[in-house]
Amino acid sequence: MISDVSRTELDFLIDEWIIGRNSERDRAMLKRRLFDGITFERLAEEFDLSPRQTREIIHKAESKLVRHIPG
Repeated sequence: MISDVSRTELDFLIDEWIIGRNSERDRAMLKRRLFDGITFERLAEEFDLSPRQTREIIHKAESKLVRHIPG
């Protein structure tokens, strides 16, 4: 479902719907994962988190994003 949405629309939806205490970090992580294909391990290093924390953040953000994709 995410793969059917243009990069421009995904970028807008991420900025619009990924909100909260660590929203800047979460948006940056999700964009790196979706747009650049960065692995969880690499993201964990970049954001000084464990791979487990990184996976949880990405999965929560993706779940939230999917709920707001039109169609």
